[in-house]
Amino acid sequence: MRNATDLMAQYAAYHRDRRNIASHCVGVPLIVFALGVLLGWPAFTLVGLPLTPAWLGWALATLWYLSRGSLLLGLAVSLLNALLLGLATPLAAGSIGSWLGWGSGAFALGWLIQLLGHYYEGRRPAFLEDRIGLLVGPMFVTAEFLFALGWNKPMAAEIERRAGPTVLYDLIHRAMH
Repeated sequence: MRNATDLMAQYAAYHRDRRNIASHCVGVPLIVFALGVLLGWPAFTLVGLPLTPAWLGWALATLWYLSRGSLLLGLAVSLLNALLLGLATPLAAGSIGSWLGWGSGAFALGWLIQLLGHYYEGRRPAFLEDRIGLLVGPMFVTAEFLFALGWNKPMAAEIERRAGPTVLYDLIHRAMH
């Protein structure tokens, strides 16, 4: 069981271009939102509580995040994901056209933004080599926001030590080589 620092250092190695990081700060939440819409149906009741596949997935992901050795980060990413699912829930309850339109549209747009970021990076998405990257993405984005606020400077420094500093890759020179 890899801890949050190990997971994010591996993920960060695929995300050093600042434009790629910025694209993930938009694309990853959009994808989580889209999954909340798409998996927000069907809704069913269990012991008087309304449940959907999205909320069951959130509960399992939350257990995983909380077991990565950074309680504050685990709570923060879980709360951010809950907020996105909460925003998505009413859209999942609409008509089938609305449900599919919002869900598939947000999902496609989120991935398009992500792939644009990886164009700047010049690397394939991390999850293509390690599927756990699909869970690490929201944790990475949440950590980036927390790091920007000054949270856990030792963790941020360790991730940068392992993955290297963030940069703006020169696309013209890379295209010529």
